[in-house]
Amino acid sequence: MKTIFDKATRDELIGRMGALSETSTAQWGKMNIYQMLRHCNLAEEMYLGKQKYPRVFLGRLLGKIALKNLLKDEKPMRRNAPTSPAFIVSETNGNVAAERDKWIALTKQYASYSNPGFEHWFFGKMTKEQIGQFVYKHTDHHLRQFSS
Repeated sequence: MKTIFDKATRDELIGRMGALSETSTAQWGKMNIYQMLRHCNLAEEMYLGKQKYPRVFLGRLLGKIALKNLLKDEKPMRRNAPTSPAFIVSETNGNVAAERDKWIALTKQYASYSNPGFEHWFFGKMTKEQIGQFVYKHTDHHLRQFSS
């Protein structure tokens, strides 16, 4: 399974990110390009340990099962997957290029990843291997959403 911790995979994702622009439009979902980029930056900040979010009750019940199902194969994440309200961006306008460049910079930080004890807001504690695979799937999901 692909992982964000693999340099070639990370470089491929960064190349796809670089193709995003103000004119990129969603193939599905409710977000525009700015909202998607901001959403992804909020998520990267969480994975990298720059921000923490409390675990939700439903995640305590179903998080481990959901994570296992999500990571069991190479299939992409399904369209319109749910997210925490903390990651829903209501602003519709902003600096797309700045958000894209920030996403690229945050993604490069996986080369020296260190966030022991990471706990996802829904899935709970995750191993480094699980984080790498999930971050890849989440990133790929949104790049596919915007045809990149």
